[in-house]
Amino acid sequence: MAQVLPSILAADFTRLGDEIRSVETGGARMLHFDVMDGHFVPNLSMGIPVLKSVRRITKLTLDVHLMISNPDAMLQAFLEAGADQLSVHQEVCPHLHRTLRAIQAEGARAGVVLNPSTPVAALEEVLDVMDFVLVMSVNPGFGGQRFIPRSLDKIRKLRDLREQYSLAYQIQVDGGVSQANVADLVQAGCDWLVAGSSVFDSADPGGAFQALQREAELASMARV
Repeated sequence: MAQVLPSILAADFTRLGDEIRSVETGGARMLHFDVMDGHFVPNLSMGIPVLKSVRRITKLTLDVHLMISNPDAMLQAFLEAGADQLSVHQEVCPHLHRTLRAIQAEGARAGVVLNPSTPVAALEEVLDVMDFVLVMSVNPGFGGQRFIPRSLDKIRKLRDLREQYSLAYQIQVDGGVSQANVADLVQAGCDWLVAGSSVFDSADPGGAFQALQREAELASMARV
């Protein structure tokens, strides 16, 4: 069944604990945590101190997306801070196979992220290694961007490769996810849908999450 992952990048940080509790009460099972270094992407965001704080207040699975230039140097620190799974960008990992195995060696799930301009073919040699793949459906760095429609084709290709080679990786999408496209994304093959503004811009984040999750579940049943 497809899952919606609230992205706390869009949350109100003056009320972060309350915001997290709202989506947790609403039924969320995973939280998405964006890390930006101002080099690989043109923005700065949360780091290890915030992750440690979030880990203390929730038992939800913490899905940490590293949008940083040198993820290998920071893997251990983020895992020790509480990440349950880490995703790294194909574009900055010259030894991607080794990076994924290093994450998995610590008992965490390892994912690869593809920017909008990076083709699925770039993952050919690690399809059987990665636990999940994150398709960026906007250019990374800022929340609230408009969904790039061609992302659906990329998701379908990943779904077809998974079926062709009998693999089990999860397909995740991040960027512009909303009520308008949840069903299309799930029908294309998406398992995890990261949603920031469409959850936390609401006066009731828990209710907004539930509405998106219902759409995802209905589309999952139709997909089956």
